[in-house]
Amino acid sequence: MAVMDKARQLAGEGSAHKSPPNFEQRIYSPHTIAAVAAELEGQGIAPDALLEGTGLTGPQLNRHTTKISYRQLDKIIRNAINLSNDPTMALRAGLRMHVTAYGMYGYALLSSATHAEARDFAAKYIRVVGPFCDFSISSADATVTVAFDPLHWPNPTDNIHRFAIEFALAAHLTATKDRVGPHFAFSRVLLDYAPPPYADIYERIFGCPILFRQTGCCYEHERDDHAVELADPRTHAMAREMCEQLLEEINRAGGVAADIRRILIEQPGRYPSIETIAEKLEMYPRALRRKLEAEGTSYRDLLAGVRMRLAIEYLRKTQMTNEEIAGHLGYSDAANFRHAFIRWTGKSPSDFRNATQAP
Repeated sequence: MAVMDKARQLAGEGSAHKSPPNFEQRIYSPHTIAAVAAELEGQGIAPDALLEGTGLTGPQLNRHTTKISYRQLDKIIRNAINLSNDPTMALRAGLRMHVTAYGMYGYALLSSATHAEARDFAAKYIRVVGPFCDFSISSADATVTVAFDPLHWPNPTDNIHRFAIEFALAAHLTATKDRVGPHFAFSRVLLDYAPPPYADIYERIFGCPILFRQTGCCYEHERDDHAVELADPRTHAMAREMCEQLLEEINRAGGVAADIRRILIEQPGRYPSIETIAEKLEMYPRALRRKLEAEGTSYRDLLAGVRMRLAIEYLRKTQMTNEEIAGHLGYSDAANFRHAFIRWTGKSPSDFRNATQAP
């Protein structure tokens, strides 16, 4: 495939995944934070230490009225990494995520008519629970593949990226066992980062081959499309309706920043000015800047975020040169791209590519 065609394909693939939800809006349940807090408490670390800098208190984690943002979740993960004396903490916290922890989303899964319907529902509505990762599902004759994509942490050389994947993998295993039965198991796991020092723990938890330094993250399992034991059409319809309403609220909460991300992702390398975007959105540039400021971001930050995510994809999944990537990202030369990439990730493009590709 020509370089330009490959770049356009990567920019277009899973664009919903590459346009993360609002980072500032407090609209999600704190169930994931509660699982991390419980795991750390088992290590003797008080919830107050984990919650430092978030504006949250321990008692709030058990209230159904508490809502959190991805900014708070990001801070929680960073605190947990610094506080924990157990490097497998994200895996063990994820194993605490039983299907009932997800509220109406969980009940919709349990009451689905078939396992295939439950899988489709899970992928479509996952964002209502404020997940660490988006995921997509594909099926072959006998195998289902579930691909993961961290929402706000795309760099596979960052510890926070690995934390998000580990938590999501373990949470999927627990919730699916709750729904399907204790016999459920992964048949293979592929991960886009280097093996951590505790890689042997993965095989103990997941009980299958683990492949590191892959071009993406996913797990595979045997396909099962049988009827669900707890299927109930009335309960499922009610839960689906509530999840649909929640998803609409979350999409609206993305604000004008989400609209701009979509515009930028749709035309990689030909990024319009903020004046052109304002005209497209039927706004004055000054009003657009004020809206972005109110949402805790700026056009410059949004453009940098889109460029970083695309640069990571190009370096991991193509053999494009730095000069070619610079051109596709709208930089005048490779040196400017290199400086920007070091600022984003702490690594040069060449070092990053070497660190993330399989030997």
